[in-house]
Amino acid sequence: MLDLLSNLTFIERGMVAAFLIGLICPLLGSFLLVRRISIISESLSHITLTGIAAGVLLTQTLAFFSNINPLYFGLLFAFIGSLLIEKLRQVYKDFQEIAIPIILSTGVGLSAIIISVSKTGYNQWFMYLFGSIVSVTLQDLYFMIVTSIVVLIILFLFYKEFVAISFDQEFAKVSGISIKHLNFIFSFLIALVIAISMKVVGILLVGAMIVLPAATAIVFAKSFKQLLMLSVFFGQLSMATGSYFSYHLNIATGGGIVLFATLWLVMAHVLHHLIKGKRRERIS
Repeated sequence: MLDLLSNLTFIERGMVAAFLIGLICPLLGSFLLVRRISIISESLSHITLTGIAAGVLLTQTLAFFSNINPLYFGLLFAFIGSLLIEKLRQVYKDFQEIAIPIILSTGVGLSAIIISVSKTGYNQWFMYLFGSIVSVTLQDLYFMIVTSIVVLIILFLFYKEFVAISFDQEFAKVSGISIKHLNFIFSFLIALVIAISMKVVGILLVGAMIVLPAATAIVFAKSFKQLLMLSVFFGQLSMATGSYFSYHLNIATGGGIVLFATLWLVMAHVLHHLIKGKRRERIS
């Protein structure tokens, strides 16, 4: 397996990474959509940028950190941010949504300060912010594969509990499910997904990749399982088309992926509207 991965070309590594992101992001996005907290991905992506910026600065200034991938710092900050969001939601019990803009604005502020003092050039920051399918290294790919497996295992083990707290938290409480602990676990999953996605999609656009496929799928889905399957389908479709055209047109990968994800969303609504119109004509 390791030999197979090590022999991949740069574009093949990017394709594998795109497949993993197209699988993992929509799955988490489906849960966020039904829980109506999809904006949480935006706040965590901005605090992840803080971690990336800190990691880049440390690798430049301290020899001890010179060989550490900034992605790991991004994951650490995303995890810390997820814990802080859940803690703030407990502090502001009657205003839980306020936790998200607090973390988001703090992440943006810290990122601006750290980026301003780092010596990294425009091209590297552009890659982190908007993604690049050709920039995925072998080390990045190992990290993405291991992280994706961890996310899938946790989703499989806690699937019923996640569904319960997503649709009816009162029922989950009565059933003896620890909502507090599951929220921490779920926030950790979001942090993992953002960490593996930012190299291809970009930190500023990863939130859109989590939400848009699920938003497209819900137009047609008639059950939660259908929502999951259709979300993955539209996620893979967005990753494939966006990555292909961004590579051949030499544009930002994240921008191309999100643009096509938005296009599929618009087309889904148009198609749904046409189908409803034909049904009305038949009835009349």
